[in-house]
Amino acid sequence: MARRQATPATTLLNRRQVRYRTHPYDVPVDAPNYGALVAATLGLPPDRVFKSLVTVVDGALTIVVVPVTGELGLKALAAAVGAKRAVLADRATAERATGYVRGGISPLGQRRNLPTVLDESALHHETIYVSAGRRGLQLELAPQDLVALTNARTARVASA
Repeated sequence: MARRQATPATTLLNRRQVRYRTHPYDVPVDAPNYGALVAATLGLPPDRVFKSLVTVVDGALTIVVVPVTGELGLKALAAAVGAKRAVLADRATAERATGYVRGGISPLGQRRNLPTVLDESALHHETIYVSAGRRGLQLELAPQDLVALTNARTARVASA
């Protein structure tokens, strides 16, 4: 891997000797339907490309990884973790907690290890794509590796 592509996420994967591939892309971060556009630019089915959202679940920050084509069900998220309430975190909180910027938040290599919930649809694929920790770079890895590295809970939290 080229040094210019190193991120905390790829550093973690290398240190843990997890197989992955990186895929660069060029999509403006403020483009409408950013995730779907990333999938199209990479020539991928959109159900294999996942976005990482920072949420607040009963007062605790939680990372939720859902397909770019789906919407996060906040009630489903709360129910999946036995909580009463879940809301999206504001942008500044998300960036501060993860150490990443919007459009490049990876579920891996974050500043703090936050609880993680992965939409169960990820398990239907041999590999999935998530942000590598910077805009313009996706990671392809096995969903089981993502679960193991983040100690993620899997649940149906996204709607199609």
